[in-house]
Amino acid sequence: MKIVLAYSGGLDTSVLLSWIKETYNDAEMIAFCANVGQAEELKGLEKKAKKTGASKIYIDDLQEEFARDFIFPMLRAGAIYEGQYLLGTSIARPLIAKRMVEIAQAEGADAIGHGATGKGNDQVRFELTSAALAPNLEIIAPWRDARFRSQFPGRAEMIAYCESKGIPVQASAKKPFSMDRNLLHISYEAGILEDPWFDASAPKNRDYFTTLSVFPEDAPDKPEIVTLDFERGDCVAVNGKKLNPLGVMQVLNKIGGKHGVGRVDMVENRFVGMKSRGVYETPGGSILHFAHRQVESLTMDREVMHLRDSLIPKYAELVYYGFWFAPERLALQALVEESQKNVSGTVRVKLYKGNISVAGRKSAVSLYNPHIATMEADPTKAYNQDDASGFIRLNGLRLRVNSQVNGPANLGKAN
Repeated sequence: MKIVLAYSGGLDTSVLLSWIKETYNDAEMIAFCANVGQAEELKGLEKKAKKTGASKIYIDDLQEEFARDFIFPMLRAGAIYEGQYLLGTSIARPLIAKRMVEIAQAEGADAIGHGATGKGNDQVRFELTSAALAPNLEIIAPWRDARFRSQFPGRAEMIAYCESKGIPVQASAKKPFSMDRNLLHISYEAGILEDPWFDASAPKNRDYFTTLSVFPEDAPDKPEIVTLDFERGDCVAVNGKKLNPLGVMQVLNKIGGKHGVGRVDMVENRFVGMKSRGVYETPGGSILHFAHRQVESLTMDREVMHLRDSLIPKYAELVYYGFWFAPERLALQALVEESQKNVSGTVRVKLYKGNISVAGRKSAVSLYNPHIATMEADPTKAYNQDDASGFIRLNGLRLRVNSQVNGPANLGKAN
């Protein structure tokens, strides 16, 4: 049997690689590590994987594809889950799983394996992607295997197993929470964060929750103006400098992080049914999300905007749940792309102490006409205020009929 395993070289995946190989009759293990911007040291990973039992390892830099084909399309949709979460972890999983499937197919593998737990969302995201792209591939998920959980109830057993197998891992004190970082964000959950009353923003926690951004109170006392140029819904330049999607993310992460923007602490609803508390830093993504909306406010037709906005919760849900390659997400994306064809222009944003505010927006295809919108006389004669009387009368017709039949509105009084 040949198996492709998502591998990071840490304690968990080192144990997984060896345990799967042993449990599945000396299966051939191919390790796969995706660089999606986690900023981890990947040198020496090949040697470590092979010493642990892998016959081969793929270490792929997917950052450009991640920004171009996953982050930016999602930002064009304005996606945000439950009003706060910009889907940083969620959107990385289909890319990682897609590449695993490609490697499995190229290598003639029988299965792919992952270390996602049975309580989280990631297991679903990995496996739904596989179902959409390679339905015949077997899935191996040790954390859903009672044999694995029984053998490894904690880190002490994992460390002892590695020592007995000669697996090179550095045992260190476990952080009081778990972390996941990529180009779009970093997330923190579990451990001390499982108490929703715990204050992750307290000064004593500066060393814990400030990987990509500072606390707002520690940000500079002077605001910074940043200019973003958009074409067809995508940011193509920052402060006048042309950049590809990866470059945009890298630059805005740095600028936004300096000013403490994009910090979220929320309790969210996992797909598997439980509530979970997470702390997120998404500096660059938060700036893009805000600025993109400002360009849309000038350039998008009202009814197109309202239709697209009505679909944001569904789109975000599909990303969060793992349905990136599902036909309904692809159908929604087609509508999004149509809505973005005129979303081009320039936005100035002001960053200050964790806040993002607009300092101006303009577009060559703006639908905003100051001559029509003015409260002064309309020189274009495009809007005759007398016409509003008929407009209001027609819209009020059903209300008048209803009132005549059923009596005047209740005015909010209890029945």
